[in-house]
This record gives sequence, C-alpha cells and structure tokens, in this order.
Amino acid sequence: MDKIIIRGGNRLVGRVPISGAKNAALTLLPCALLTDEALTLRNLPRLADVDGFGHLLNGLGVSTTVEGARGSDFGRVMTLRAERLASTVAPYDMVRKMRASILVLGPLVAREGQATVSLPGGCAIGNRPIDLHLKALEALGAEIEFAAGYVKATAPAGGLVGGRIVFPVVSVGATENALMAASLAKGETVIDNAAREPEIADLARCLVAMGAEIDGIGTERLVIQGKPRLHGADYQVMADRIEAGSYACAAAITGGEIDLIGARPDDMTAILAGLRDAGVTVDVHDHGIRIAAEGPLQALTVSTAPFPAFPTDMQAQFMAMLTLAQGASVLTETIFENRYMHVPELGRMGADIQVRGRTAVVRGVDGLIGAEVMATDLRASMSLVLAGLAAKGETVVHRVYHLDRGYERLEEKLSAVGADIERASEG
Repeated sequence: MDKIIIRGGNRLVGRVPISGAKNAALTLLPCALLTDEALTLRNLPRLADVDGFGHLLNGLGVSTTVEGARGSDFGRVMTLRAERLASTVAPYDMVRKMRASILVLGPLVAREGQATVSLPGGCAIGNRPIDLHLKALEALGAEIEFAAGYVKATAPAGGLVGGRIVFPVVSVGATENALMAASLAKGETVIDNAAREPEIADLARCLVAMGAEIDGIGTERLVIQGKPRLHGADYQVMADRIEAGSYACAAAITGGEIDLIGARPDDMTAILAGLRDAGVTVDVHDHGIRIAAEGPLQALTVSTAPFPAFPTDMQAQFMAMLTLAQGASVLTETIFENRYMHVPELGRMGADIQVRGRTAVVRGVDGLIGAEVMATDLRASMSLVLAGLAAKGETVVHRVYHLDRGYERLEEKLSAVGADIERASEG
C-alpha cells in the first residue's frame, strides 16, 4: 500500500491537462455489451476503477485492447468487442470493489435477456440503494429476483419492451442503466425526472453514435426509440469536471494560478460560480479555464444538489479550500448522509470545522499544519491533498488507493505546477 508525502507551502503555477472523466468512462464502458461490433473509447483515463471495470467486462466475454494516447502521457484508447458473451453473471469478487459495476445490469438483460449481478460496493459515503435501477427495468418488463447477495433480472420472452419510467428522485446511476436498457427495448421509452449530469449526456451521445435514437439529451425527459441492434462506434470520453474543479481548488488554496487545459466550462457552471464567490479569478479561454487566486479567499454558503447545482463530488475539495477563507462558511450535504468523514482528518491539520447533521460550519484559520492523515474515500482523499499543499510542514496521506480510483497521475500533474509531492511505499 502506498502513501503520499507533501511538503506544503508552494504556490502552484502552470498548466494541468484535464483527463477523461472517470464517471463518464465507467458509464461508457458497459455500452460495449449492447453490440457485437467494436466500440473504441478515446481519452480514457488511467485509473484503478477503469481497469477494474475492464476486468469485469473481460470476465463477461468482452475482449479489450489498449494503447496509449498519441502525443500525450495521459489518457488511453481502448477498443472493446463483445462479439459473443461468455457469461451474464457479474460476480461478487469484481463488483464489491466498485459500485459502478451495477451498470452492466441494464445492457446485459437488454441484449441477452437475463443478467445476474452481485450487489455493489464502492466508497463508504452513505446509503446508495439500487431500487430505482430495478424499478426502471421492471417498467421495461423485466422480472427481478434476489438470492444470496445477487440480483437477477430476466426479460420477457420477446425481450424488453418500451415503457414509462418516472423517477421519484433524481438518480444518476438509475438513469444510466435505464437509458442503456431502453436503447434495445422494443418501442418507445420515456424517462421522466432523468438525471441531467453531463456524464448522462455523454452516455446518450455515445449511444446515438452507436445507432440509438434519443431525444431530450441534457434535459429531465429522455425519449428513446428502441432499436433491434446497435453498431460499433469511435467515441471520445468527455473531460473530467470534478478533476478540473479539484485542481482549481489547488490553485485557490495555494494562492496560485493554473490553466486547466481541456476543461469544459459549461459542465462546471456551479463550481466556477462558487470559486468566483470565494474571490477566485476565473477566465474561460479557447483551451480551457484559467484559475487564479489574487487575493484572500472569502467564505461561502454552499449546498450540494443534482446537476446543474453544486456537485456533491466537489464538497470535500471546497471544504479544504474554505479552511483558509476569511469568515465562516456553511456547507450542506443533501446527497449522501455520510460524506463528512474527512472533517476529523482536516481537524488534525488545524482546520476549524463543526458538523451538525448534514451541515458543516467551516471557520477560516490563519494556516494549516502538516500532519499524518488517513484517506476515507475518493473525494475526501483529494481534500487532504489540497490541505497538505497549503499546510506548513509535511503532510502524509495514507490509504491513497482511493485517489488512484479517480485521479490520473495526481503526483505528476501537481509536481508539474510546483508542488513538492511524492509517492512512497508504506513499507
């Protein structure tokens, strides 16, 4: 197991290339199950979760070939082909490590008529039931059974049929599973109260490139005309808005200036608004977004909510940034009930944070002090790295395998803009 060592206090200046989006990649990979032709995904980030999902697909009979991106140290090109599936069972050993594995359920039952998937794992940030995924498939005619920690979905004899899906609450994963399944269902499917995250739109555009017919992309109502089959495609994964927001916070907390090359401002409206409200300069240009901290940080009031509001995946990073802001900031987490596990670790570094229920009050301090801290989940891990970049002295972040799930070559990118950071073995 590795750890990351940071000697803080350096002002970060330079350019950071933004990788392909983790959350989009994990949604696009299972699209390979919907066709017997080749699906090529470009700008695929080098992440543990992406590798894990690839291994899961290999176990189902999907062949994968990988090559590095030309002219770049970041990103990969992966070609997947599910000409003939070997299995419709996603086993516990693979699924327990990554919650996104549940996204093979919809494509498998749509193409093969059945799917058996272990109940998923992932970060311990709160209760994330899959009932909405299952109800969406039931609306398309699937029969659902549970046994020994697995869920089995079976399509009727003629395959899935179009239907109306109305989500009582917005669910990104359930929208993704429903969208993929509906693309091969007979007839028309209407999804109401669909998630509007940019990763959903990216999935829909990939499906359209594969021959699907989808109206309402980017809105809360998706209308899908099911096709008897989809074909292969060559598709580029969108830039990672959460990675871009994280490096924006790195510039802000160190008083630095970073160009986020390839970042898409339209995907980051709430994040950029929050940075501006905190006193950070945000300039959009032809190649991305420039972030500059040219004065003291200001306190904020932020509440997480589904897109286009402020994303829950940026709450921890903003909290770290706001530990050095002037005044008291108030953050409210409405998505997950257990997403403040980084607070005690930030406290070890001198942060002044009080949590009551889903609300955290962050009172800015004059400075942070390096310490040994423990990562608890993916985004919490990044908040500790951010704090370490600004802290006086040395910070050691343990259990950094969380970071490897979502940030491509983190140390390399931060070192390139002036951070004193290295990875070392715990042993």
